[in-house]
Amino acid sequence: MPSEQYATKDNLKTHDFNIDWTSFAINIVLPVAGVIVALLIGVILLLFLKVNPITAYSAMFGGAFGSWQGIVQSLVKSTSLLLVGLGICIAFRANVINIGGEGQIIAGALMSTWFTLKFRFLPGVLVVPIALISGFLAGAAWGFVPGILKARLNVNEILSTIMMNSIAMQLMNLLIRGPLMDPAGVSAGTYLAQSERIPDNLWLPRLIPQTLLNAGIFVAVALAVVVYFFLWRTTIGYRIRAVGLNPDAARFSGINVPLYQAMSLTLAGGFAGLAGVVEVIGVQHRLLEGISGGYGFTGIVAALFGGLHPLGMIPASFLFGGLLVGGDKMQRAVQVPSALTGAILGLVVLFVSGSALYSRRWAAKRRIDEIKTQEAKA
Repeated sequence: MPSEQYATKDNLKTHDFNIDWTSFAINIVLPVAGVIVALLIGVILLLFLKVNPITAYSAMFGGAFGSWQGIVQSLVKSTSLLLVGLGICIAFRANVINIGGEGQIIAGALMSTWFTLKFRFLPGVLVVPIALISGFLAGAAWGFVPGILKARLNVNEILSTIMMNSIAMQLMNLLIRGPLMDPAGVSAGTYLAQSERIPDNLWLPRLIPQTLLNAGIFVAVALAVVVYFFLWRTTIGYRIRAVGLNPDAARFSGINVPLYQAMSLTLAGGFAGLAGVVEVIGVQHRLLEGISGGYGFTGIVAALFGGLHPLGMIPASFLFGGLLVGGDKMQRAVQVPSALTGAILGLVVLFVSGSALYSRRWAAKRRIDEIKTQEAKA
């Protein structure tokens, strides 16, 4: 009787060090090709608007990566993208889809705003870490709701997370036009939909003076390493990945599949909540409409582009942060409608998502072929 290879934790760890260069190339080349195809279609759109594509794309990439100011702005945007994307990586590894990043960002932003303003009399060295933790917990709570609905009632997480986005948005609109509205705006009669400004001593430390680049980027990169070790070097991470690879096999081996899917959505919400904290105490320094910046959706694409790997998320988030910055620069440089830059980024989303789907199908087919080959040899 032929000896069988069982997918034990030790075997899985050993396999992690033996890089499958073919799969690695597929996972890198296809997303890059998707971005190139999206940009080529963007050329057609630009020509239709009688805009020189070379000038437009020069403004886009030059504005994002052609100067130190552009690079700094790209790094600022990549921080929140990286935090959201790390949560997306965890959720996708458990075979659940988190579309609720926008609402979870808002939840973290709301909690951190309330906490910092409520306890402004405390030293920043104490308030800032607690604000980060409280924002993580708020986002995690926002992710826990669709997670527990998925686990207990098998509610589709795509629908529940989208609805949670709407709830968070309406809650924020209520608070920044009510209890959290800036008292100075009320006194002046402007009634702007924003909170009071966070005191300077409670900001995340600035890395470069006169810029918005803050210590949040170090937090995000450090957490990327932590998530990598969590997913690939811990028992919980192993079970999360097992659930994502084959829920039926994981259930047969004794893994509580609903539990780990709910846990993954909860953790995904926590990381998105952290992004909301960074936006409040590191970038905007107050809560205002549009605080999420679309990071909840763009982070999904960045995660797919990074191969759903925490370390791959680092360069992927920088690239997409640059695209966000460059899109604004292109709009101002060649006077194209904002809808065009949105359309180009939407095409990037479409083709990168399609390439990720093709990569997963290719990998599944390859595994089936390998099993058939082994059975034929036996």
